[in-house]
Amino acid sequence: MQSQESSSRLWTKPFLILTLSTLLLFLNLQMLLAAFPAYVKSAFQADDLTVSLIISVFAGSTIITRLLTAQLMRIVRRNVILYAGLAAACLFTVMSVAAGSVGMLLVMRVGFGIGFGMASTIIPTLVSQIIPGKRMGEGIGYFGLSTSLAMSVGPIIGLSVMKHAGFTILAMLGTATILLIFPILLLSRAIPPDTSKKTAPAAGSASKQLFHAKLLIPGLLNVILAVTYGGLLSFIALFGESVHLEQVGLFFLFNAIAVIIIRPVSGKLFDRFGHAAVLIPAAISVVSALMVLSYTTTMPMLILSALLYGLGFGSIQPTLQAWMLRSGTPQHYGMANSMFYNTTDLGIAVGALILGAVSSMSDYAFMYRISAGFMVLFLILYIVVRLLSAVRYKFKQSAGQTT
Repeated sequence: MQSQESSSRLWTKPFLILTLSTLLLFLNLQMLLAAFPAYVKSAFQADDLTVSLIISVFAGSTIITRLLTAQLMRIVRRNVILYAGLAAACLFTVMSVAAGSVGMLLVMRVGFGIGFGMASTIIPTLVSQIIPGKRMGEGIGYFGLSTSLAMSVGPIIGLSVMKHAGFTILAMLGTATILLIFPILLLSRAIPPDTSKKTAPAAGSASKQLFHAKLLIPGLLNVILAVTYGGLLSFIALFGESVHLEQVGLFFLFNAIAVIIIRPVSGKLFDRFGHAAVLIPAAISVVSALMVLSYTTTMPMLILSALLYGLGFGSIQPTLQAWMLRSGTPQHYGMANSMFYNTTDLGIAVGALILGAVSSMSDYAFMYRISAGFMVLFLILYIVVRLLSAVRYKFKQSAGQTT
C-alpha cells in the first residue's frame, strides 16, 4: 500500500529540484534573448539581417543538438550529458562578452545553442522518468510552469539590466543563473538512476519507427501553435507602436498569469478525459485571442487577448508534450522531449518569417488574422485525425467480430 502511494506521488524532491533547474536554465535564455538584438545593433552596428542570423544560428544549433542528444543518451550517461551541456552553456554565456566581431559572436551563439540543447533535452527526460504514468499530463503541466515563468520574467529582467547596467553585467547575471544549477543538483542528488538501457525493447528498430509515426501529428500541431507564438514574440512591440499602445508589453504579463492558472487544470483534464477535451476548446481560445488582438486599440482589449491566448496556449503545449510522452515507453522519453522542443523552436522561426512577410505586404492587424487562420488549420487537422482514428477503430472492431 505504501509503495503504491509513493509511486503515485508527484511532488517529490527530484521533481521540485529539476523543475527549479529548468527555470534557471530558461531564465538565462530569455534574459539574453530579449537583449541580444539591441546589443548586436549597438555594439557592431549590425543590420536586421545580421541580427536575424545570430538568432537563427542559435536556434539551428539547438535543434540539431537535441536530435543528436536523443541518440547520444543510448551510449552516454544522462548526468554526464547534462553537466557537459550546462558547462558549455555557462562558458559560452560568459565568453560572449569578449566577442570582438560578429563572426566570433556567431561562434559563441552556436556553442551556447549546443550546451542549451543538451541540457534542455536531458532535464525534461529525467522529469518524465519520475512523473507517475497516470499523472503525466498533470506533472508536465506543473513542470511547464518553469519555462512559462522564465518566458514572462526573463525578458523584463534582461531588458531592464541591459538598459541600466549594460550587456556585460547581464551576461554575468546569466552566467550566475546557470552556475547556481550545479550545487542545486549535486547537493540534492535529484537526478534519478538511468534505467533506460535495462528496459530497452527487443525489437528496437520497429519500435522506433512506430514511435516516430506516433509523434508526427502532435509534433505538427505543436509547430502550428508555435507559429502563432513566433508572430507574437517578433511583432507585438511593433504592433503596439502602430496602434499607439505604450504598455503593449503587458500582453506577456497577463498571458503568463493565464498560463500559470490553466496549466495544472489542463493537465488534470488530459489525464482524466484525454487530449480532445483540452485541445479543441483551447484552440478556439487561441483563435479568439488572435482575432481580438487584430482589432485591439485599447488596453482592456489587449488584456482580454492576452488572457485568452494564455488560457489556450497554456493548455495546448503541456497536452501535446504529454501526448508525445504517452506515445512511447520510458526509453523513448528523450526522443519525445527532443521532438517537442524542436517543433516549438521550428514553429517560432517559421512563424516569424511567414508572418513577417505578411506584415510587410499589409499590416500587423491583418497579420494576426492570418495567425488566427493557422489555429483554424490546427483545429481542422486535429478533428480530421480524430474522425479518421474513430473510423479506423470501428473498422477494426467490425473486422474482429466477423472473424
